[in-house]
Amino acid sequence: MVPALRYLVGACGRARGCFAGSFLGACGSASGRPRPLCGGGHSASTRRSIFVDHQVSVKALMFCMNHVLTLIPCLSCSVAVHQTGHNSGVIHSGIYYKPESLKAKLCVQGAALLYEYCQQKGISYKQCGKLIVAVEQEEIPRLQALYERGLQNGIQGLRLIQQEDIKKKEPYCRGLMAIDCPHTGIVDYRQVALSFAQDFQEAGGSVLTNFEVKDIEMAKESPSRSIDGMQYPIVIKNTKGEEIRCQYVVTCAGLYSDRISELSGCTPDPRIVPFRGDYLLLKPEKCYLVKGNIYPVPDSRFPFLGVHFTPRMDGSIWLGPNAVLAFKREGYRPFDFSATDVMDIIINSGLIKLASQNFSYGVTEMYKACFLGATVKYLQKFIPEITVSDILRGPAGVRAQALDRDGNLVEDFVFDAGVGNIGNRVLHVRNAPSPAATSSLAISGMIADEVQQRFEL
Repeated sequence: MVPALRYLVGACGRARGCFAGSFLGACGSASGRPRPLCGGGHSASTRRSIFVDHQVSVKALMFCMNHVLTLIPCLSCSVAVHQTGHNSGVIHSGIYYKPESLKAKLCVQGAALLYEYCQQKGISYKQCGKLIVAVEQEEIPRLQALYERGLQNGIQGLRLIQQEDIKKKEPYCRGLMAIDCPHTGIVDYRQVALSFAQDFQEAGGSVLTNFEVKDIEMAKESPSRSIDGMQYPIVIKNTKGEEIRCQYVVTCAGLYSDRISELSGCTPDPRIVPFRGDYLLLKPEKCYLVKGNIYPVPDSRFPFLGVHFTPRMDGSIWLGPNAVLAFKREGYRPFDFSATDVMDIIINSGLIKLASQNFSYGVTEMYKACFLGATVKYLQKFIPEITVSDILRGPAGVRAQALDRDGNLVEDFVFDAGVGNIGNRVLHVRNAPSPAATSSLAISGMIADEVQQRFEL
């Protein structure tokens, strides 16, 4: 596969009932005037279009530049400042995911492609490895089952190691048994995204920000001065009264994937429920305590991997994240609140059922989010030397978690489309959860294949 593009570009601000967005390779008209946004000498009248977010390869985008318009809803004026720029920066191996699932296949493929891409582009990364550590006897059967799952997923170099080998790799970590994942790494995904954007622009694409999507509809008549007539029948309108026409639409809207789907006349299910993940920072003078990634044995009931130790490319150590309900779709701070988002979550999603089934877990996560001592007590199971005075509060991210009406977390990738004039021309990537950053290069090829098949291009 040729090098890939991944974008999280957005528009500043959001009007009520509207969605901020940005366009890649966008061609069409704005305010009734021809808008030649495409590079490489392509005019607006000679380009077809697609609607997308997140992971798109050069192969996919070169295909898309000739057929589709790409829209990325988010709330910023720069690349990778939301989910992409707020994740842990880990290049995952693919050990956690159900064998034969899209998550498992795409993560293993994507990790290899990402390492190759970083080498080609001179993007710094570290293949520092990861230990998944059992600190209690009852965790060992789950750890062994996870090891077997990793072997089924084709992950190379996995080892089950005992206490003495844990100490060799992580001198300050205690544990009874661990899985050694040597191919896990770290990277600055913002740098990766910036490189993807540069690749796309050099290939003739354009990035359009500050385009806050208000409506998606079928054109009622041909735009003035258009030589293509109704070749571009879908109209994407923003809050400024500008519009862009396209032939086909592909969306991958992250935190707004359900609302964008509904805006296009398709089903809003599964609904998005935002979960905030708070990180702590290890003080610089204590960073010697951690060499590589240290993870707990995950609880299979939840899609979250638990609080872990993660080295960063800048030399800092992040501790976390937790997983607590956010009361706003971009609720990076504990007291960020949107009445619209909260009512939407309560009324339209299966959150009440999820909460009733996992009440104890939710309360524990909220407690640890409020009290540092509770989180430190958990971290001391792995590195006893850490104290409350060694940590600081750090950044946070918001995860777009798809949830069905029965309260079940949607864990795998979901493609969806509708019916009717618009629905037949739209492909929604409804759920692209972690490890989507690691998997981005592999996901892109799948998106391109899906577009080609669905639209018969």
